[in-house]
Parts: sequence; C-alpha cells; structure tokens
Amino acid sequence: MKEVISERLQALRKELRREHLAAFIFPSGDPHGSEYVPDRWKGREWISGFDGSAGTAVVTMHSAALWTDSRYFIAAAQQLSGTEFQLMKMKVPGTPTIAQWLGKELADSKEKEAGIDGMIASYNDVCSLKTELKQSGGLLLRTNFDPLERIWPDRPKRPMEKVQVHDLSYAGEPAPDKLARVRKALRARHADGTLVSALDDIAWLLNLRGSDVACNPVFVSYLLIASRKTTLFVDEEKLPADVKKYLREIDVDVKPYDKVAKALAAYPDYSILVDGAQLNFRLAAMVRCPQIIFAPSPVPAMKAVKNAAEIRGFKAAMLRDGVAMTKFLCWLKPAVARGGETELSASKKLEAFRAEQELYRGPSFETIAAYGAHGAIVHYEPTEATDSPLRSEGFLLLDSGAQYLDGTTDITRTIALGPLTDEERRVYTLVLKAHIRLELATFPAGAAGTQIDSLAREPLWREGLNFLHGTGHGVGSFLNVHEGPHQIRMEWVGTPLRAGMTVTDEPGIYLEGRFGVRIENTLLIKDFKKSEFGEFLQMEPLTLCPIDTAPVVRELLSDEETAWLNSYHQRVFEALAPLLDGDEQAWLRASTRPL
Repeated sequence: MKEVISERLQALRKELRREHLAAFIFPSGDPHGSEYVPDRWKGREWISGFDGSAGTAVVTMHSAALWTDSRYFIAAAQQLSGTEFQLMKMKVPGTPTIAQWLGKELADSKEKEAGIDGMIASYNDVCSLKTELKQSGGLLLRTNFDPLERIWPDRPKRPMEKVQVHDLSYAGEPAPDKLARVRKALRARHADGTLVSALDDIAWLLNLRGSDVACNPVFVSYLLIASRKTTLFVDEEKLPADVKKYLREIDVDVKPYDKVAKALAAYPDYSILVDGAQLNFRLAAMVRCPQIIFAPSPVPAMKAVKNAAEIRGFKAAMLRDGVAMTKFLCWLKPAVARGGETELSASKKLEAFRAEQELYRGPSFETIAAYGAHGAIVHYEPTEATDSPLRSEGFLLLDSGAQYLDGTTDITRTIALGPLTDEERRVYTLVLKAHIRLELATFPAGAAGTQIDSLAREPLWREGLNFLHGTGHGVGSFLNVHEGPHQIRMEWVGTPLRAGMTVTDEPGIYLEGRFGVRIENTLLIKDFKKSEFGEFLQMEPLTLCPIDTAPVVRELLSDEETAWLNSYHQRVFEALAPLLDGDEQAWLRASTRPL
C-alpha cells in the first residue's frame, strides 16, 4: 500500500506545481458535512490510506501529515506506517494545528498558497483556516480547485440508489408539519428561508429514506426552504414514481442536484439563514440575497427530540435487537470453546441473528469486534488481514448496532471469554461503575451534556484513568447512529439536554497492547420531577441486553450501583425471556442473576 500512496502523492504534487500551490488540505467529509460519506468523496482516505471516519490529511511538496483524534491514534499509526504521512494526535499537548504546521513547512517556500476543496470544507472551517494561515506566515487559501478530479482515475460516481417514503406510523409527524415548524423557527430568527445540506436532516424533514451511504439510510440531496416554496435538489432517476407522487402531495418541487448553486444565486427572498458549520464554503459563497443570517440550523435540535411514535419505535427495535444480542451471547462462549471462531466470524454470526428480526434493514455501523489487544484500538474493525482467532480467555469488545424501520440501535458489551487477569477485572469494574453513575444521573432540564460528563469519568479519574472520546451521542430514528447537536463529552458542547432526546452512555478504558473495555447502552432522556427549583430530568435505558457480571469485582461497586445493575437485569430478563427458547431463557436467567 505504501507504494500506491507514494504514487498518488507524486501525482498530486505534479498538479500542485501546475497550479502554483504549496500544499493541499484533504478534510474528511462530503459536500453535505457528513461523518460517513459515499465512496466518491473519500478523498482523504484515497490520498493517505487512513480509513477512519475523522481526520485531515495535508500534503506539501516535500512532506505530509494527518491529524486525527484519540479514537484512531493506534489504527492511524498502523495504516500510515511506511508512508510519508506523519501522525498528528489532536488535543495532545505539543501537537501543532494544521496552520501552524504549514507555516513552519512553507517558511522557505516560494509559493504561499494552500488549497482546499471548498465544496467539502464548511464555511466556518474555511474562514477559520484562512485567518490562521494568514497569521502563520501570511499564507493564502484557495477553495476552487479539486485535484482529485485529475489524479483519481477510477473515482466513484455519485451514488444513485432509490429513495423511499418513510411511513408516517414510524415517522410520527407529517412532513408539511415539520416544514411549518422550521419556517416558524426561521421567522423567529428573522430569516425567510434556509438551505438544508445535512443528509439526515433532509431525510427526517421529508420523511424519506435512502441508501446512498453505507449503514446510514440517507440520500444525496439539498433542500432549499424559502418563504413560500420548498425545493429538493436530487438526481431525479433516484425517485421512483411513488416518491415523486408523494413529493407533489406535500408540495415539494424537484430540481436536479447540480442546480443548487444556481438556485442559491437566484434565491428570491430578502433573507436567508446559513449554518456555517454545516453548509460548505462554495455554496455559502453563492448566496446573493440582501441579508445573510449566520446561525445554527433549527433542524438538528428538532430532530433530536423524538416524538411518541419514534419513542415507541425505538423501544420495539431495542426489544428485537436485545433478542438478537441474547441469542448471540448464548452462542458465543460455547462456540469459542469448540474452536475456529474469529473476530470476523463472530461479527457475521451477530448480523445473522439480527437479520432474523422483523423490520431489520442492516447494520447501523461497521461492527467493532475486537479481541484482546485489538480492544485497545477504539474504532478497530476486523479485516481479513487483521482477523484474530478467539480463545477462551481474555476480553472480546463488541460494539455494534442495527437499522430497523422503526429505530436505530447502538450497543457495546465487553465479554469475558474465559479467565481474566486482576488488572482486566479491575478495569472492567471501574468502567461499569462509570457507566452506572451516568445512568443514575438526575439533572436540571437545560443542562448541557458537558455538565454531566464528569459523573461518568469521576470513578476513573480517581484511579488516574481517562478516555478521550465522548461519553455519549444522540442516535437517530432509522437514521444516522451518530446524531447531534447534543453530546456528553469533556469538551464544551452547550446544547441543552431535553426530554425526548436519545443519548448513549459509553465510557471505556484502553490499554495499548493489552486490552480495552467499553460498556454502552442507548438511553432516553425523560422527565423526572418538578420542584420549586424547576424541572429535572433522568435517563431510561432503551438497550435490553445483559451486562457481563463474570469480570465484576463486587467490592468496587457501591450498594446503589449494585442495586441499579440488579434492577436493570431484572428488566432485561422480564422483557426478553418470553421471546426466547428454553435454552436461551436458561442462559438469560443465569446471566441476569442478582449480584
């Protein structure tokens, strides 16, 4: 692979010389700001060889570097090995920013202009980068050039998968009502309209789903909401007859995907809201109306609060997913003891159990089945080259999820396949404590996720342990498994937590070269009580699946934590047992015995 990357860098540098550019920046993402992107826009992966979902590659005429976060430090180091790319660990002291690094690398360069594809980078990111580059040696930034169009010979085309109507029984609110709510929110911000570019926002607003992105039921499009007209920009061949009829019925016009820039330039109303964190720079620059209001889109916050139908769907999906997970866990240890099982075979077996469930539509992300030392690689995905045999000892970390028509699931269990070391048992129990502390939380309505993040981390901090990824994220309703705008994490995210939001609880500890532990449930935020001090919220676990108690060091859990675990397991047994056969029921009863 390193030879291939070297050839691609040579081709890139040839184009940079032709364009008089000193460097080029390849962010993750697509023209819609997506976390997971269609193959056509995996340019950062193509140029660097690093396939994680987050990262930025930067190439100069004589050097190359890649920035990524703690989820991918180990995986990125392995994938970049032998190439020119230097790994830059984000948020680690001493790591320069992209602008700082370029300022140093280009100090003696005659050319002082870097490039970035303005159709991929967001408006906010480009504006910030321009300022930082100017401060780092007077560097300039060009945004109207995509070298991949010239050097990627077999670049995939834009996906053309069919769009489907998402039934109202699952969506819970008609699309016209959602659009009316958006227009009301826009008026409150003195805006006549907005361009929605995030694919999951468009799918949610119109009650449509697609399959343009692996594991994410979305379709490539833009949605222009003006004061009196709504226009969907999409390749028309993606729309079956019933979808075209549906769009006419809800009064949404359809125009070609490639016409969105022209439509923005001709936008008829006086003012428009531009979400600079979502909309790409090139399209934002096309807006010509008298007033541009830069503010967050109102759509993500609306989408994050689930309605009654979506909550019912989540609970039904989690029940079926719990059945599939229990069948898998019942199968796992005996199968490992018989021999021949690997990370990949275990992943395929779990997917087979899920595929038996009603309304199953595929995984919600690529399964992380990480045995032993692989568990320390936060987003490890087994491949034919890395597939590890499973043995009756140590931990298997299994992070997986499914897409059902009525809900999306995300669950992590760390399973003891046999004897463990004292260190493994202690770390496991501390992670379990962290998980339970967040599940027990009650907090004022309007508190942000960052304000409760420390509840999960405190038991780990006491032991000098920590994890650098977020503690929790929102989950879509038959949509993207990662959904904002709220998060639970150390870094400040000020979005208020509200009843009706879903959020995960997934603390973990990762010891490189040894093992990793993560335990995750998906939760529903709901009302707790009202008092003279206002409204308070709590969280209810939606996920229904046993948590392995074999590794637990009982004396490390408080009585309150033990009571929560026993209560959760009683709930899991009562919900799942009627849906299982005799042997599976017996396994579940043993796995949910009170501590």
